Amino acid sequence: MALGSGAWVDLRTGWLAGAGALFERLATAVPWRAERRRMYDRVVDVPRLLCFYASGDALPDPLLDEMRRALTDAYRDELGEAFTTVGLCLYRDGADSVAWHGDTIGRGSTRDTVVAIVSLGAPRRFLMRPCGGGPVRRFEPGPGDLLVMGGSCQRTWEHAVPKSSRAAGPRISIQFRPAGVR
Repeated sequence: MALGSGAWVDLRTGWLAGAGALFERLATAVPWRAERRRMYDRVVDVPRLLCFYASGDALPDPLLDEMRRALTDAYRDELGEAFTTVGLCLYRDGADSVAWHGDTIGRGSTRDTVVAIVSLGAPRRFLMRPCGGGPVRRFEPGPGDLLVMGGSCQRTWEHAVPKSSRAAGPRISIQFRPAGVR
């Protein structure tokens, strides 16, 4: 789906078979860690657990290697290179979230790129809006769904997983990125 300004998003429901079993394996195998970040004038807890695998790091499950290869094959024409890094976020419940942002650390701030996200566990709202504000696009990827952001998306659009006041089960987000994008 074209978003404008050269940005696009691709949502493929049910992309990954066996999402429930992978969720269970990753929930216990990944060395999840809590982080703290400076936000304005104070240091706060990051409201989710994280783990990052750089290029060349051994991944915690062979299915992640298979997914990375399949995504590289599917998006190589747009991306022009392979996906190399894997980031994981564990949203424990509706209180965990990520604020509006673009993946602009590194070259994503100046060049088109592709970021692919596979969702496991409970569905959560995934929101997108043009940088600087505007109409919000709403998605709710469920277990095994693939959401891919491409083109200028990281520079011209922001995305977020907001807190939820309704009961929300745990969710794992698996992000595949090329080198130099975070």
